[in-house]
Amino acid sequence: MLNWRLHIDSDPNIMYGKPVVKNTRIPVDLILEKLSEGESIEELLEAYPRIGKGDIFAVLAFAAESIKNEIVYPLAS
Repeated sequence: MLNWRLHIDSDPNIMYGKPVVKNTRIPVDLILEKLSEGESIEELLEAYPRIGKGDIFAVLAFAAESIKNEIVYPLAS
């Protein structure tokens, strides 16, 4: 399994501590949002030349691990 910790960093002095791709100011949530909107990995790599394919997979692994133990309750109707 990919070790996302090699690719993702959180530093209070960078983007107020938001998780970002290491050595960039590209937030994890931005990459996730763009993927959810249908942007391809190739498009992301072209738009953000400072990141690599491994960084994008690390973003996905980080997101998966972050919600692994979350409990989601349905909204009352």
